[in-house]
Amino acid sequence: MAHIIFEYLTLLLSISTIVNGQRTPTISHITQEQIRDIGSQVDLDCSVHYAQDYPVLWVKYDRHRTTEALPLSTNSGLIIRDSRFSLRYDAASATYTLSVKDIQETDAGWYQCQVLISVSNRITAEVELQVRRPPIISDNSTRSIIASEGESAQMECYAGGFPLPKISWRRENNAILPTGGSIYRGNILKITSIHKEDRGTYYCVAENGVGKGDRRNINLEVEFAPVVTVPRPRLGQALQYDMDLECHVEAYPPPAITWLKNEVQLSNNQHYRISHFATADEFTDTTLRVITIEKRQYGLFTCKAQNKLGTDEGTVELFETIIPVCPPACGQARYGGATSVSASEFVVAFLAIYALWLRVAYTRY
Repeated sequence: MAHIIFEYLTLLLSISTIVNGQRTPTISHITQEQIRDIGSQVDLDCSVHYAQDYPVLWVKYDRHRTTEALPLSTNSGLIIRDSRFSLRYDAASATYTLSVKDIQETDAGWYQCQVLISVSNRITAEVELQVRRPPIISDNSTRSIIASEGESAQMECYAGGFPLPKISWRRENNAILPTGGSIYRGNILKITSIHKEDRGTYYCVAENGVGKGDRRNINLEVEFAPVVTVPRPRLGQALQYDMDLECHVEAYPPPAITWLKNEVQLSNNQHYRISHFATADEFTDTTLRVITIEKRQYGLFTCKAQNKLGTDEGTVELFETIIPVCPPACGQARYGGATSVSASEFVVAFLAIYALWLRVAYTRY
């Protein structure tokens, strides 16, 4: 369509031969670069002298000049059918004014004023219209990342918009970044040696003063070998009572957890009950309940955790006591065929015997 219009105009120009001695047209003024917000209006002026017998056009190119030029007007008339565009001509100043209202992002580009002299000759001047656009983070930015402890990794964030957005990085709850400080500025956040403490949510923030900016959450998962901690390394309990042995495991990916005694792996049966509680992706609490303790069950127990990056273990010693420990021994226990006695009843009986002894002691003296 555009080339057809140009061919038509140059044909008219060739038919209308220029009178010898006529002065060459000149463009004496063109509006300087314009920057506008979406929804606003702009006026583009082009003052042309000695061009009464020549076609004068406004033509639009895209920002990168990758597509064919789009003719908008010729002399004092519009070519395109768009109510947002209008054209005025002031004969006194020989100025053609192209107005664009309700500016859209697609209106950004180069607007060229042309005077067609001949088929192969034209006089031009141009003005760039830039439209402020809020930041939009590009799809080629990092969304999530998984790395092993000790490795290096980088997160990338890019954004479009005008003016060009500035990129900054933060961590959840304003935690300290691996680079130091709570804010890092730049498109690429690089971590040279990852630690498990670096895992979590990172924020990529793009801002350019237009709108509220844009933000993307990037999840960094760090794979690391298990770390086993034992909150109570020694526990005592009386015969025939239950006792819980505990280990805390920190690892990612989640590890396989086993309990052993004398290097023999334990399983759920009438003597033991094993439970795992995942409090987060990287944290697991594991409990071994020793049921109705027998003499042979005293000794060292091992809590072992293993994933693809390594193994760790902790030990808990279970030793014999005379008085039951509560909890978990807060219920009843049976000794052979004897009558069941609760822990609370045991304490009451002990206090009664102690009071009786005090009474006898006072009576003697």
